[in-house]
Amino acid sequence: MKVEDFGVEIKKYLQELEIELDENQIKQFYLFMQLLLEWNEKINLTTITDENEIILKHFVDSLTVAKYIKKGAKVIDVGTGGGFPGIPLKIYRPDLDVVLLDSLNKRVNFLNDVIENLDLESIKAIHGRAEDVGQDKKYRESFDVAISRAVANMATLSEYLIPFVKVGGIAIAMKGPEIEEELNGAKKAIKILGGNILEKNIIKFYLPKTEISRTIIIVEKSANTDRKYPRKAGTPKKQPL
Repeated sequence: MKVEDFGVEIKKYLQELEIELDENQIKQFYLFMQLLLEWNEKINLTTITDENEIILKHFVDSLTVAKYIKKGAKVIDVGTGGGFPGIPLKIYRPDLDVVLLDSLNKRVNFLNDVIENLDLESIKAIHGRAEDVGQDKKYRESFDVAISRAVANMATLSEYLIPFVKVGGIAIAMKGPEIEEELNGAKKAIKILGGNILEKNIIKFYLPKTEISRTIIIVEKSANTDRKYPRKAGTPKKQPL
């Protein structure tokens, strides 16, 4: 796919989200796609390798949360993998200060290559597990937004995300359509960790021009997280709160 065709394709979807990209941003997204496909032959970054699907299911999907993030926010993308949603958000919103967190060093090397090649500023990739980094004074309760896409069930994910968020900030979980049972099972964890969910902050929608259903869950942080959370690596997954 040529960059011109890529531009037409991504604009077609983003129009519905009322998102406009300039020429440089389109070139950045295009280069990101090339690097993703190139690195994916060496390490496992994505099972989606069709260019049109990358545009829709990685780039456009990542940008569906952009309107819920305030200007100049400090954001951490937990379990970012191939850089989603953190890098698309940074390309579209240069005002954001972004940290990409992943537990696999090979993926962090990829993310650093993308950051360098796209000439992105105020963004860095760090290697570590959410449970360990969430106890680090440098990162704990220091973000306006902690976000994650398709990482874990909501109870476990809450323990990964909420400790990173300042009081008054938000945790955003990007999920598929079936979330009622998961949400019910996570209410206790969210409350223990200092968060709360309002009905208006459970947002269901379809990806533009498709019948692919998505849910965005926004948890507001109203109290400091107890120092004992997150628990040691592996525990939130084995024994959700």
